[in-house]
Amino acid sequence: MSGFDCDVLVVGLGPVGAALTALLARAGVKTLAVDRSAEVYPLPRAAHFDHEIMRVFQALGVAEVAAQHARPAPAYEFRAADGQVLMRFDLPVGRSPSGWATGYMFHQPEIERALRAAAQACPEGEIRLGWAFAGLQQDADGVTVALNGAEGEQRVRARYVVGCDGASSAVRAALGVTLDDFGFDEPWLVVDVLVPQDARTPDINLQLCDPARPVTCVLMGPGRHRWEFMLRPGETAEQVLDDGFIRPLIDTWDCGPVEIERKAVYRFHGLVAHDWRAGRVLLAGDSAHQTPPFAGQGMCSGLRDAANLAWKLEAVIRDGADPALLDTYQTERDPHARALIQLAIGMGKVVCATDPAEVAARDAQMLAAQAAGAPPIPPSAPQPFAAGAILAGAPAAGAYFPQPWSTDEGPVERLDDVLGPGAWLIARNGAARTLKGVRSVALGDPRLARLAPALAAWLDAQGAEAVLVRPDRYVFGTGAPADLLDAYAARLGRAVVTSSSE
Repeated sequence: MSGFDCDVLVVGLGPVGAALTALLARAGVKTLAVDRSAEVYPLPRAAHFDHEIMRVFQALGVAEVAAQHARPAPAYEFRAADGQVLMRFDLPVGRSPSGWATGYMFHQPEIERALRAAAQACPEGEIRLGWAFAGLQQDADGVTVALNGAEGEQRVRARYVVGCDGASSAVRAALGVTLDDFGFDEPWLVVDVLVPQDARTPDINLQLCDPARPVTCVLMGPGRHRWEFMLRPGETAEQVLDDGFIRPLIDTWDCGPVEIERKAVYRFHGLVAHDWRAGRVLLAGDSAHQTPPFAGQGMCSGLRDAANLAWKLEAVIRDGADPALLDTYQTERDPHARALIQLAIGMGKVVCATDPAEVAARDAQMLAAQAAGAPPIPPSAPQPFAAGAILAGAPAAGAYFPQPWSTDEGPVERLDDVLGPGAWLIARNGAARTLKGVRSVALGDPRLARLAPALAAWLDAQGAEAVLVRPDRYVFGTGAPADLLDAYAARLGRAVVTSSSE
């Protein structure tokens, strides 16, 4: 660390920056995170996260805390102005591939606090609040960042910098990175309320596709609810933020007395940064991409960024991997982020239609499709990576690896808890060699006694002898154990040694 204040400087401590800091610090990467605000933003913002994100929380030791401030996501209906159901998403019954509920509605501030605490609990994690990014200079060895705070200016020297500083990212601006615009831009009033126990708020998530004023109505964390109202032409932010304007809109839902906790006007749009990496500086979360909220995947996409980037930074900084590995971050994450933005925009266009003729045709088409038994468009699951840090051509390479949970009597066991962090090589009969940073385990290992049947079934489905799972729980590849280790070592620049399995 001679000459460096940290390995990685994270700018911005929303959920993405806090999770990235915690993931890096737990991996032994010296990480400093800074934020211009002196405390966690105290009001809700994001409303939903999915099972894959709960698995990230599990890895950071905050899943139980997150569960206290969340509730499983209910069904999601799109309704016409007259109340007819145009489309309904019923979440799958039972556990998701990660073992957790498919989705959750949650209260963001408490989960942000838990993520920050997880980062600070690690010796290699440090947080400094009240410091704003002011500029950077790169050279061949690192990045020097200027920060402004109450005590004046300070400079931080880091090997890498990650901008997690939101939609108006100062880091992105300093790099001169441009944004691809998907051409969707709609102003909405967002109102969060506290709900007493005797209130009558809806128990499912709703999109009211009313051309007079499209409305979103969704659950939040326990005791909270959210309405979003699309602004009509000519309405101003000042006008719609007045309680006298908001109360009649909520009263039409006949839910009883609720307390307004937060109100804000947002423009819902789809944007993606053209470049997510410039030398030793990278972008993540809203700094790299922004999505309308209709698919509930904005924060999820950012936390997937954090999980993807964390293990690659660790590999480069601690284990000597080729820095070109960092280029696979955008290669893998950009297509999925774009797909979710396009899904959200497609859903948003359904909701935001206001032309009477267009709305009538939309309703007729959706009702006919529903009557014919056509399935609704589901929220997009992560698609296998087409390229990146994977063994191209191997069955399941780039796919999300499931997490079996024990199903017999006794304490619950979850695969990630049993095997721990880092990459895994799971083989039917073990491996004769090992690789630094890869935990090798055979299906007959006593630690897997209650989980082996599910793992064997997965290997059977791929016709594979073994699977190498990356630290972000995506599949590097399947095949013979020795071949997988050789390929992973070549990708990361590590040495394989002859040894017994871990």
